Amino acid sequence: MLTIGELASYAGVTVRAVRHYHAKGLLPEPERDHSGYRRYDAGAVVELIKIRILAEAGVPLARVRELLQADEVEFAAAVGDIDSRLRAEIRQRQRHRAQIARLAAGDNLALPPAVVEYLDRLRAFGVDERMVQAERDGWILLAAHSPERVPEWIARKREQLADPQLTDFFLTLSQALDRTADDPPLVELAEKLAAYLTRLAEEEGEDYVDDTDIEPPLVKLMDELAFDTVPGARRLIELLRKRGWTGWTKLERMNRARGAAETPHEARAVQRSQNRMRA
Repeated sequence: MLTIGELASYAGVTVRAVRHYHAKGLLPEPERDHSGYRRYDAGAVVELIKIRILAEAGVPLARVRELLQADEVEFAAAVGDIDSRLRAEIRQRQRHRAQIARLAAGDNLALPPAVVEYLDRLRAFGVDERMVQAERDGWILLAAHSPERVPEWIARKREQLADPQLTDFFLTLSQALDRTADDPPLVELAEKLAAYLTRLAEEEGEDYVDDTDIEPPLVKLMDELAFDTVPGARRLIELLRKRGWTGWTKLERMNRARGAAETPHEARAVQRSQNRMRA
C-alpha cells in the first residue's frame, strides 16, 4: 500500500494535484488506516496516470470524469477525437514556428517567395534600400489583404522591371531622395515619368497604367507607408499632379490640363527633357 506522496511520485504528479483530483471527484479518496494515513493501491496509480495524461492533453477535468466512467468503445472514440485535436494543434504550432523563422529573415516576413525575389532584383539594380523597404511594406499589406492576387500583381511588376526606362525611374528617384524638393533631378524625373505614363496610356490604354484595382482605404494606407519611408515620393507626386497624373500606389490620369504653377527651375528642367525627347 502507498502513501499519498508515493502515489504522486509513481504517477508523476504532485501531492497537491492528487488532493485537487480528490476534491474534483476524479480520484476516490480512501479511508484512513489505524495510523491515520490514507493508503493507495496499484489501481489508484493507474487511475491517476490516466487522469494526468488526459489533463496534460488539454481535456477539461469535467470531461476527464466522464471518460473515466465510459466504456471501452466510448473511451476509444473520445481518445481518437483528442488525438485529432492534438494533431491540428501540432500543425498550427508548426506553422507558427515557420512564421517565427521567417521573422528572422527580414523580407521573408509574411511575403511569398516571388515577392522576395522581386525585392532582391530591385536591390540588384541598385535601388535605394529605403525605396525597397517602402515596396516591402506595401507588399506585406497586399499579401495580408488579398493573397490570392499576389501572383497577378507580381507578374505585372516583373514585366515593368523588364523595361529599362522604368528601372531608370527607380534609380533616378533613389539618387534624388536626399535632395531638396525643387532639385532638378526630381523635377526632371517627374517630367520623364509623366511623359512615359502618357505614352503608355495612349499606346496600351489607361487601364494598362493601373489595373491593380485596390480599394481606396488600402491605397491611402500604402501611400502613407511610402511617403513616411521615401520623403521624396510625396514631392514627386506633387510634381506629377502638375503634369496630369496623380497617385503613388494607384496612378491615375487627371482630367485637367497641366498647371502652370511651375517654378523657373522646374520649367528649365521640363524644357531640357522635352528637347531630349524631340531629339
